[in-house]
Amino acid sequence: MRRMATTLLYHRDPLLLTFESRVVAHGTHGSRPSLILEATAFYPESGGQMGDHGTVRVDGAERKITDVQIDEQAQVHHLLDDGPLPAIGATVSGSIEPARRRLFMALHTGQHLLSHSLLEVARADTVSCRLGETACTVDVDVPALTERALRDAEAHANAIIDDDLGVYAWFPDDAELAALPLRRRPKVNEHIRVVAIGGKDGEPLIDASPCGGTHCTRTSQIGVLRVAGSEKYKGKTRVTFAAGARARRELTDEAAALRALAAELSCGPLDVAAALTKVRSDVAAVSERMERLQGQVAESAAAQLATAHPAPAPIVAVLGDKALVRAIGARLMSYDGRHALLAAQDGDGLHVLCVRGPGSTFDCSAFLKRVASEHGGKGGGKPERAEGRLPAGVDWAALTRG
Repeated sequence: MRRMATTLLYHRDPLLLTFESRVVAHGTHGSRPSLILEATAFYPESGGQMGDHGTVRVDGAERKITDVQIDEQAQVHHLLDDGPLPAIGATVSGSIEPARRRLFMALHTGQHLLSHSLLEVARADTVSCRLGETACTVDVDVPALTERALRDAEAHANAIIDDDLGVYAWFPDDAELAALPLRRRPKVNEHIRVVAIGGKDGEPLIDASPCGGTHCTRTSQIGVLRVAGSEKYKGKTRVTFAAGARARRELTDEAAALRALAAELSCGPLDVAAALTKVRSDVAAVSERMERLQGQVAESAAAQLATAHPAPAPIVAVLGDKALVRAIGARLMSYDGRHALLAAQDGDGLHVLCVRGPGSTFDCSAFLKRVASEHGGKGGGKPERAEGRLPAGVDWAALTRG
């Protein structure tokens, strides 16, 4: 016999955190056993919103509710921690985790408000949303949103939060439903629940959408809405946001990080951008000077090596730095009729570079390939320049004399 759908108490009162109900069945969701109650205040995961957590108590024993899901027959499955399920027919006392419920109320009402604001500010219509454990997103049907549009939508939403408008949820009859300016079409054909922001007691109607989720009862309960950013996603734009306690926590954490950075830069938090601009400018100036000095060192070292190894002998050297090897090699390539065989210790091996100047017929690539093959190394390049690596222990000076 088909069981009746679970009565959803949170539809009547989203702030209901405790209730009593009778166990009507034991079920399964996925591979886990579940508890099915006659009525529940636990919100099951659906519509992009995560499910409630909390506890149930029966005969003095308390059990944790770790997940809540709903099936196609509208029966709510309460998934408990390990242990036997309360007996069918038993009366249980349920308790909703208040912080999580209030957070998702703020996130869900905040999402409605942000979707309204993105439509008003940027003509960006919401096509899907997700209220996750760590992040919330709204996908809109435009390929991109400017930073200005995001900031304007955020400000528009927060202004409505400050207006402390009522948030109303009910099941309108067909005539009333047809007259409502819904932001999106319902996904079902009957028993349609609508959530409206404003629209009663002289308030302007800001938004009306079909929705089965838990919501604040006034916009001020959202506290604050924060848009974190946007990205391109499947030809549309995904906007990441937070609201309520999550937005406050993110803002507090970022403010703490900003203050710490300001302390490192010996400036105020609002002066960090200017201080970083100065640091970047100073670093660029130092880098430019270092590059000039390295060039002068390489030029001088190349001349000294050429003098120490008179033609027609190759210029052979083992240096202390791979970057210096490359810089000196680049300059020796201008020495007419000469070739150079350079190396530098690099970790547990040897970085090697072979170069030749104009007028030289020495084949750098052939030489390095032969040496690498004989000594278990690797490398290659062109006749005028080749680069590679040899294992530790290879005597480069002795090898090049051969």
